Amino acid sequence: MPTWLIILLVGVVLLVFGVAVEAAKILIWIGIAVLVVSLVLGLVGRGKKTV
Repeated sequence: MPTWLIILLVGVVLLVFGVAVEAAKILIWIGIAVLVVSLVLGLVGRGKKTV
C-alpha cells in the first residue's frame, strides 16, 4: 500500500473523529493538514512515474 494512501486514510479518520467530537476541533485541522500532505505526495509520486 502506498504511503500517500495510508496518510490519506489517517487524514479521513482524523476528520471523522474531529467532526464527531465537538471538543476535539484540533483534530479537524490536523486531518485537513494530513489530507493536503497526502494529496501533494500522491501528485508528486505520479509526476515522478510519468517522467
